Amino acid sequence: MQRCCSKKGELRYFEYSSPTTERNTSLKYQQLSLEERYTIKALLNIHKSLAFIADQLNRSKSTISREIRRNLDAKFCYYGDVAHRFATARRRRSRRGTNFTKEQWEMVLFLLRMKFSPEQISNTLKRFDLFSISHETIYQYLLYDKKKGGALHKHLRIVPKRRRKRYNSHDSRGRLAGKRHISERPAYIGARSTIGHWEGDTVVGPDRRHCIVTLVERKTGFVIIKKLSARTSEQVTAACIQAIREHGKMIKTITFDNGTEFHGYKEIERVSSVKCYFATPYHSWERGTNENTNGLIRQYLPKKASMKGISQSDCDRIAYALNTRPRKRHCYKTPEELYYGKDTALHLMLEPK
Repeated sequence: MQRCCSKKGELRYFEYSSPTTERNTSLKYQQLSLEERYTIKALLNIHKSLAFIADQLNRSKSTISREIRRNLDAKFCYYGDVAHRFATARRRRSRRGTNFTKEQWEMVLFLLRMKFSPEQISNTLKRFDLFSISHETIYQYLLYDKKKGGALHKHLRIVPKRRRKRYNSHDSRGRLAGKRHISERPAYIGARSTIGHWEGDTVVGPDRRHCIVTLVERKTGFVIIKKLSARTSEQVTAACIQAIREHGKMIKTITFDNGTEFHGYKEIERVSSVKCYFATPYHSWERGTNENTNGLIRQYLPKKASMKGISQSDCDRIAYALNTRPRKRHCYKTPEELYYGKDTALHLMLEPK
């Protein structure tokens, strides 16, 4: 028999046996009771391990670890009565068992087919006060659909393999004298404090010839995509100049990759007030916004898919889809919404009538 004190100083007693090597795993999981939580607190007071506590309560070690982690008070201390109150409140708030209507699931699947992630779907629906559904519930639905042979899971983004980092690698591409290095770029541009500062890159097809040029605004994530029939300096320069004329003073600076296709930057600066900078070779994180956006574009243009048949209209549709997709870093507002500073198409689709 062991004596311990509860939070309010009340004496409580509990019994524990010697550790056993076998645990009854056939029992169906049940929520921890108040007495079990008092026992956890008492054993913690005498510095028993999580494995020992789990053995005494015939529970898994992960259950005990999760119980303690989720139910700490404001001072990061564990108390049985406080933990029980927290757990009870969570069960009351839980939406488990809620039946969603057919129309609600149609809305979820509509956003899923627009390439929204489950987290983006959940927070977008919450933002427009339509209904509440957790991203875990959506993932469970997709898993259930996949087990039945469905293909809804294919709308999820597949994270590509990480590339091997190349430190101190020699840049074998053509060098351009006199280009403006990113270290010369004003610090406020790096802070993303104002709109108008862009990053540029090309995305190529498997034939290494047909490609697209992408320009991404750093603060909002707004993207412009232009189709090229060849990855040449002349075509890239012409596409960038066209984008500048379309967006005017919204493009103030562009930070490019070190590819030879951007060697026409002086012509861009000659016909406009835009200043061009160049990132350090093999330092892709210096243009992280552009690299991440190119990854999103690969949802629509996979690496093995030919770009020969891609038209400018296709590029515009992809850009529109990305610009109207909510972003977590913007509290689930869209790039288009922030770039133009007004309500966009997503509002028209989702705002309650």
